[in-house]
Amino acid sequence: MPPNFNDLSPPERIDVVEAPKDNVVTQEIVPSNVGIKAVRSFATLLTHILIGIIVGVSLFFSLRNGTPLGATPQHVILCVIGYQFLMAEAILTLAPDSWVASLSLKHRRWVHTGLQIIGSILAIVGSFIKMADKEVNFNTLHGKFGLAAVVFTSVSLVNGCASLYAYELRKCIPGILSKLTHICFGTVAFVMASVCLCYGIDKGSFRNALSTRFADSLIIMTGTLTTIVIINPLLTFYVKFSGAIKN
Repeated sequence: MPPNFNDLSPPERIDVVEAPKDNVVTQEIVPSNVGIKAVRSFATLLTHILIGIIVGVSLFFSLRNGTPLGATPQHVILCVIGYQFLMAEAILTLAPDSWVASLSLKHRRWVHTGLQIIGSILAIVGSFIKMADKEVNFNTLHGKFGLAAVVFTSVSLVNGCASLYAYELRKCIPGILSKLTHICFGTVAFVMASVCLCYGIDKGSFRNALSTRFADSLIIMTGTLTTIVIINPLLTFYVKFSGAIKN
């Protein structure tokens, strides 16, 4: 699961400009990082649009034949909702300008933890449903990356508890170690899940159902979404790792 971290955005600098008006001196507040905030806000908006498209199309593909659902539709629905929706949103809760930015860091961490736990459980259950349905597993790139995603998600889920209670467990596990490993495992898990999804979209059944061009576009969208989502965890890892080396 992605990391617990402090907001890395620099404090906003306020320029005070005195502007005479009717012989009265007023103060004009000019935020110095409006451009950065605009870019981050656009990235957040784009990320949610991509999540909506990817999850929505995957649900349409899985439900196109109606109910009852077979093992494959159940697998797709649970894994996509678990990884590309809940886990992606969980990562975004700890990013600057997130949809829970008004909450304190402590409460954002709890939201992050709740989304990650639910998302991880759904993704793991969805993976095991498909494993039980097949006689031979992990013989394709989709299956191999899916297995890697499940392994790293499971490890990250356990490691996340150590990261969440890093202060209480500091005598047993150095806090910085639990946080760095949490970032690493969580980021790898999300990337593996995205690569697995891309190979799933590349399958003939998906391309035949929704056209080759649309499948290619969805793969590009998945890559774009993954890149945007993991930027903040990678920056956090760099900052914490650099600080640990200096200390």
